[in-house]
Amino acid sequence: MEKTPDGTPVGVDDPYEFAGRCDHLTGDGRCRYALQYAGHDPTFAAERRADDYQCVAADENADWRDCPHYRSTTDGRECVRCGLAEVRMAHESARPLLEEHHLSYGDEASNADGEDEPNHEITVALCRWCHTKVHKSFARVDDDASPDPEAVAAREGRRGKEMDEFGFSSAKERYRPDDG
Repeated sequence: MEKTPDGTPVGVDDPYEFAGRCDHLTGDGRCRYALQYAGHDPTFAAERRADDYQCVAADENADWRDCPHYRSTTDGRECVRCGLAEVRMAHESARPLLEEHHLSYGDEASNADGEDEPNHEITVALCRWCHTKVHKSFARVDDDASPDPEAVAAREGRRGKEMDEFGFSSAKERYRPDDG
């Protein structure tokens, strides 16, 4: 299983199984990295410019692994392990129910031959409870799991507050005239 720089498990054997669309990919299949950050990697930008800025992985024979600047970060809407949905409370500093979990960290790594290979940043969303289980045990991201009872209680508590804010009270209920 893949591990963090600190040596704790990340819960997957191959992060690319969970990798989604590249954060730099535009809607028309071009590479936003080459367009906006050409100065960071001029050689890469020149190659993309020569190919009308087409994404490296846009070729049917290519893979996300082939791009040195591939990055896939989570949208953080629900836990990929148990399915718990995020409920954020505006104007509160409560800890989020979901956290970003790194499957791959985006630093330089060496393969078995000692050659440098790109190590892409790949993240998914995990609820706080699943995140702890993955890092502190042998739990895997792809386990068939149900939300932890504490997680469900926290989510429902937030939904209750949310519903209270949506409540409607008429002016008659808010400003009762004196009965006399």
